[in-house]
Amino acid sequence: MTSLLDLAPVVPVVVIEDAADAVPLARALVAGGLPTIEVTLRTPAALDAIRAISDEVPDAVVGAGTVISADGVDAAVTAGARFLVSPGWTQTLLEAMQRSGVPFLPGVSTTSEVVALLERGVDEMKFFPAEAAGGTAYLRSLAGPLPQARFCPTGGISLASAPSYLALPNVGCVGGTWMLPADALAAKDWGRIEELAAGAAALRG
Repeated sequence: MTSLLDLAPVVPVVVIEDAADAVPLARALVAGGLPTIEVTLRTPAALDAIRAISDEVPDAVVGAGTVISADGVDAAVTAGARFLVSPGWTQTLLEAMQRSGVPFLPGVSTTSEVVALLERGVDEMKFFPAEAAGGTAYLRSLAGPLPQARFCPTGGISLASAPSYLALPNVGCVGGTWMLPADALAAKDWGRIEELAAGAAALRG
Protein backbone atom coordinates (compact mmCIF):
# COMPACT_ATOMS: atom_id res chain seq x y z
CA MET A 1 0.00 0.00 0.00
CA THR A 2 1.18 3.52 -0.77
CA SER A 3 2.26 5.35 2.34
CA LEU A 4 -0.19 7.87 3.72
CA LEU A 5 2.61 10.43 3.48
CA ASP A 6 2.93 9.92 -0.27
CA LEU A 7 -0.71 10.26 -1.43
CA ALA A 8 -0.60 14.06 -1.81
CA PRO A 9 1.76 16.87 -0.78
CA VAL A 10 -0.88 18.48 1.43
CA VAL A 11 -3.48 16.96 3.75
CA PRO A 12 -6.37 19.37 4.37
CA VAL A 13 -7.21 19.48 8.09
CA VAL A 14 -10.97 19.96 8.15
CA VAL A 15 -13.25 21.05 10.97
CA ILE A 16 -16.84 20.34 9.95
CA GLU A 17 -19.66 21.96 11.91
CA ASP A 18 -22.49 20.74 9.67
CA ALA A 19 -22.36 17.19 8.31
CA ALA A 20 -24.34 18.34 5.27
CA ASP A 21 -21.23 20.22 4.12
CA ALA A 22 -19.01 17.14 4.23
CA VAL A 23 -19.71 15.67 0.81
CA PRO A 24 -19.54 18.86 -1.29
CA LEU A 25 -16.42 19.95 0.61
CA ALA A 26 -14.73 16.59 0.05
CA ARG A 27 -15.67 16.62 -3.64
CA ALA A 28 -14.13 20.09 -4.02
CA LEU A 29 -10.89 18.99 -2.35
CA VAL A 30 -10.65 15.82 -4.44
CA ALA A 31 -11.39 17.76 -7.64
CA GLY A 32 -8.58 20.13 -6.71
CA GLY A 33 -6.15 17.23 -6.33
CA LEU A 34 -6.18 16.67 -2.57
CA PRO A 35 -7.76 13.25 -1.99
CA THR A 36 -6.40 12.71 1.54
CA ILE A 37 -8.76 14.51 3.92
CA GLU A 38 -8.35 14.66 7.69
CA VAL A 39 -11.65 15.38 9.46
CA THR A 40 -10.89 16.41 13.03
CA LEU A 41 -12.95 14.91 15.84
CA ARG A 42 -13.52 18.36 17.33
CA THR A 43 -17.21 18.77 16.54
CA PRO A 44 -20.37 16.74 17.09
CA ALA A 45 -20.72 16.46 13.30
CA ALA A 46 -17.31 14.89 12.72
CA LEU A 47 -18.24 11.19 12.74
CA ASP A 48 -21.29 11.78 10.55
CA ALA A 49 -19.06 13.78 8.18
CA ILE A 50 -16.54 10.92 7.96
CA ARG A 51 -19.36 8.46 7.33
CA ALA A 52 -20.86 10.60 4.56
CA ILE A 53 -17.53 11.15 2.80
CA SER A 54 -16.68 7.46 3.07
CA ASP A 55 -20.04 6.48 1.58
CA GLU A 56 -20.42 9.12 -1.12
CA VAL A 57 -16.97 10.29 -2.24
CA PRO A 58 -15.14 7.12 -3.32
CA ASP A 59 -12.07 8.99 -4.59
CA ALA A 60 -11.47 10.55 -1.17
CA VAL A 61 -9.20 8.94 1.40
CA VAL A 62 -10.93 10.22 4.50
CA GLY A 63 -9.40 9.94 7.94
CA ALA A 64 -9.94 11.17 11.47
CA GLY A 65 -7.79 13.75 13.21
CA THR A 66 -7.56 14.84 16.85
CA VAL A 67 -7.84 11.19 17.88
CA ILE A 68 -6.96 11.13 21.58
CA SER A 69 -8.58 7.99 23.00
CA ALA A 70 -9.15 4.33 22.26
CA ASP A 71 -12.87 5.06 22.06
CA GLY A 72 -12.13 7.72 19.46
CA VAL A 73 -10.13 5.21 17.44
CA ASP A 74 -12.99 2.71 17.44
CA ALA A 75 -15.66 5.30 16.63
CA ALA A 76 -13.63 6.77 13.76
CA VAL A 77 -12.89 3.41 12.13
CA THR A 78 -16.51 2.33 12.52
CA ALA A 79 -17.58 5.56 10.76
CA GLY A 80 -15.32 4.75 7.82
CA ALA A 81 -12.03 6.50 8.62
CA ARG A 82 -9.22 5.07 6.50
CA PHE A 83 -6.46 6.60 8.61
CA LEU A 84 -6.00 8.14 12.06
CA VAL A 85 -4.03 11.17 13.24
CA SER A 86 -3.35 12.15 16.84
CA PRO A 87 -1.85 15.37 18.22
CA GLY A 88 0.27 13.30 20.62
CA TRP A 89 0.42 9.73 21.86
CA THR A 90 0.43 7.50 24.90
CA GLN A 91 1.08 3.79 25.01
CA THR A 92 -2.66 3.12 25.40
CA LEU A 93 -3.56 5.28 22.42
CA LEU A 94 -0.76 3.83 20.31
CA GLU A 95 -1.91 0.28 21.01
CA ALA A 96 -5.47 1.19 20.03
CA MET A 97 -4.27 2.72 16.76
CA GLN A 98 -2.11 -0.33 16.04
CA ARG A 99 -5.10 -2.62 16.60
CA SER A 100 -7.33 -0.53 14.33
CA GLY A 101 -6.01 -2.04 11.11
CA VAL A 102 -5.72 1.35 9.38
CA PRO A 103 -2.64 3.57 8.89
CA PHE A 104 -2.01 6.13 11.62
CA LEU A 105 0.20 9.12 12.36
CA PRO A 106 0.88 9.61 16.07
CA GLY A 107 1.83 13.16 16.98
CA VAL A 108 5.31 14.07 18.22
CA SER A 109 7.11 17.29 19.07
CA THR A 110 10.32 16.05 20.75
CA THR A 111 13.26 13.86 19.82
CA SER A 112 12.51 11.48 22.69
CA GLU A 113 8.98 10.89 21.39
CA VAL A 114 10.36 10.10 17.94
CA VAL A 115 12.89 7.63 19.36
CA ALA A 116 10.20 6.00 21.51
CA LEU A 117 8.01 5.43 18.44
CA LEU A 118 10.90 4.09 16.38
CA GLU A 119 11.57 1.67 19.23
CA ARG A 120 7.98 0.47 18.83
CA GLY A 121 8.28 -0.01 15.08
CA VAL A 122 6.52 3.21 14.05
CA ASP A 123 8.45 5.37 11.57
CA GLU A 124 5.74 7.68 10.16
CA MET A 125 4.50 10.46 12.44
CA LYS A 126 2.75 13.80 12.64
CA PHE A 127 5.01 16.65 13.78
CA PHE A 128 2.78 18.97 15.79
CA PRO A 129 2.52 21.87 16.42
CA ALA A 130 5.02 22.31 13.61
CA GLU A 131 5.75 26.03 13.65
CA ALA A 132 5.59 26.38 17.44
CA ALA A 133 7.75 23.28 17.97
CA GLY A 134 10.67 24.43 15.86
CA GLY A 135 9.53 24.23 12.25
CA THR A 136 11.84 23.31 9.41
CA ALA A 137 15.02 23.91 11.43
CA TYR A 138 13.95 21.31 14.00
CA LEU A 139 12.96 18.72 11.39
CA ARG A 140 16.20 19.27 9.47
CA SER A 141 18.11 18.61 12.69
CA LEU A 142 16.26 15.32 13.21
CA ALA A 143 17.09 14.05 9.71
CA GLY A 144 20.75 13.43 10.59
CA PRO A 145 20.49 11.15 13.62
CA LEU A 146 17.02 9.77 12.81
CA PRO A 147 16.81 9.45 9.00
CA GLN A 148 14.35 6.56 9.23
CA ALA A 149 11.63 8.78 10.73
CA ARG A 150 9.25 10.49 8.27
CA PHE A 151 6.83 13.25 9.13
CA CYS A 152 3.65 15.10 8.23
CA PRO A 153 4.19 18.48 9.91
CA THR A 154 0.97 20.26 10.85
CA GLY A 155 0.24 23.44 12.76
CA GLY A 156 0.77 26.98 11.54
CA ILE A 157 1.87 25.98 8.03
CA SER A 158 0.83 28.24 5.16
CA LEU A 159 0.98 28.21 1.38
CA ALA A 160 4.15 30.30 1.68
CA SER A 161 5.91 28.06 4.19
CA ALA A 162 4.79 24.65 2.90
CA PRO A 163 7.45 24.35 0.15
CA SER A 164 10.29 24.70 2.66
CA TYR A 165 8.84 21.79 4.65
CA LEU A 166 8.23 19.66 1.56
CA ALA A 167 11.86 20.17 0.49
CA LEU A 168 13.12 18.33 3.59
CA PRO A 169 14.15 14.69 3.08
CA ASN A 170 12.18 13.48 6.11
CA VAL A 171 8.88 15.20 5.21
CA GLY A 172 6.39 13.33 3.05
CA CYS A 173 3.51 15.80 3.19
CA VAL A 174 2.20 18.67 5.30
CA GLY A 175 -1.15 19.26 6.96
CA GLY A 176 -2.86 22.60 6.57
CA THR A 177 -6.03 24.63 6.59
CA TRP A 178 -5.18 27.52 4.26
CA MET A 179 -7.25 25.99 1.43
CA LEU A 180 -10.29 26.13 3.75
CA PRO A 181 -10.79 29.82 4.57
CA ALA A 182 -13.63 30.48 7.00
CA ASP A 183 -15.46 32.85 4.66
CA ALA A 184 -15.46 30.31 1.82
CA LEU A 185 -16.78 27.60 4.13
CA ALA A 186 -19.48 29.89 5.48
CA ALA A 187 -20.55 30.81 1.94
CA LYS A 188 -20.30 27.19 0.78
CA ASP A 189 -18.06 28.45 -2.02
CA TRP A 190 -16.86 25.03 -3.11
CA GLY A 191 -15.41 26.42 -6.34
CA ARG A 192 -13.03 28.66 -4.44
CA ILE A 193 -12.00 25.78 -2.20
CA GLU A 194 -11.32 23.64 -5.26
CA GLU A 195 -9.08 26.39 -6.68
CA LEU A 196 -7.15 26.72 -3.42
CA ALA A 197 -6.84 22.94 -3.22
CA ALA A 198 -5.39 22.87 -6.75
CA GLY A 199 -2.77 25.41 -5.69
CA ALA A 200 -1.84 23.24 -2.72
CA ALA A 201 -1.77 20.08 -4.82
CA ALA A 202 0.74 21.70 -7.14
CA LEU A 203 3.28 22.14 -4.35
CA ARG A 204 6.33 19.93 -4.58
CA GLY A 205 9.48 20.00 -2.59
